[in-house]
Amino acid sequence: MSDAEQSLPISEPSPAPVAAPVATRMMSIDALRGFDMFWISGGGGLVSSLAALLCHPNPAPWWLGYNMEHVEWTGFVAWDLIMPLFLFLSGVSIPFAYSKRLGETHDYKKIYRRMARRLVLLWILGLIAQGNLLNDPAHLHVYSNTLQSIAVGYIIASIAFLHLSLRKQIGLCAGLLALYWALMMFVAAPGTPAGWLEPHANLALWIDETVMGRFRDGTPYAWILPGLGFGASVLLGSFAGQVLRVKAWTPGRRIAVLFGLGAGCLLGGFLWSFHFPIIKHLWTSSMVLWAAGWSFLLLALFYTVIDVWGFRRLAFPLVVIGTNAIVAYMLPHIIEFDEIVRWIGRVPEGASVTAEFIVCVLAFAMLWVPLYVLYRKKIFVKV
Repeated sequence: MSDAEQSLPISEPSPAPVAAPVATRMMSIDALRGFDMFWISGGGGLVSSLAALLCHPNPAPWWLGYNMEHVEWTGFVAWDLIMPLFLFLSGVSIPFAYSKRLGETHDYKKIYRRMARRLVLLWILGLIAQGNLLNDPAHLHVYSNTLQSIAVGYIIASIAFLHLSLRKQIGLCAGLLALYWALMMFVAAPGTPAGWLEPHANLALWIDETVMGRFRDGTPYAWILPGLGFGASVLLGSFAGQVLRVKAWTPGRRIAVLFGLGAGCLLGGFLWSFHFPIIKHLWTSSMVLWAAGWSFLLLALFYTVIDVWGFRRLAFPLVVIGTNAIVAYMLPHIIEFDEIVRWIGRVPEGASVTAEFIVCVLAFAMLWVPLYVLYRKKIFVKV
């Protein structure tokens, strides 16, 4: 085993790892989580409206609009990174959370009860957010949300961290990606040739339709078989968390490793995409690596600027969001802040660019201010 591997916190089946906790909370992780949530909790509309205001009467740059919408099927833009980054960051927290708990107790029953509780809560929240649990139970979608994909990946990565060495965790991650690739490319669904990756004709979608039936959401997104990829995405985040926890390493070495892992994943995802295309709807293995590459690089950047260089005040608005990410994610699914602002201000759709910008600012403030109050009172909603 290399010196690098020996330095990393490695989990063995028995005894479980008990790594020394870091002295202070890494603000970069909360800030990056807040950055991720910013875009889907109103920040995306805020940035778009600001660009429209600044560029008026000319249109905003084409590349901004291009990167603020999901690709239709094959390919990847900035907006497509939001969900994979959320999964990746859930993995980053695993080594910190479980090393602390294992330092407190080796009661695995208690740990697994917490794990099961989180799985159930994330699933229910996913049903509320996009599964019609509250607004139309007759058209319930049992598996259709980011939080549910996090739940699946979290279970896989957590069990791996608790009971496998780092080398075996890496092997598991590679195995999940390889197994998913092999199934998608070499196993045919009824009426569909092996290797087909079309929006309405592929093995993963056929499995969803067969298993979930009328409880499927009817979109080209697949969920059950891509669980293999969800597990790999969270595992890759877990590796980043383990890198950040190596106290024997200098910050410069941590940064170099994170950048190296990011570059390696980008290269691997790019090369693999020639045979197994980058398709977020299917969570293809090439997409997992490509998204993880950008996630590693973003984490390295945030860690460098915030935790190493010390620009913490600049990160504060994002930290407020990131420390209560679940609240920031769920509230816009429950409360339409922009519609409330439009109703109060009698602002119609398609108003002036100035009015649209003001609506976006006020709507985002309606979310951020309560999050700030929670932060100041040290109330952090966890599942």
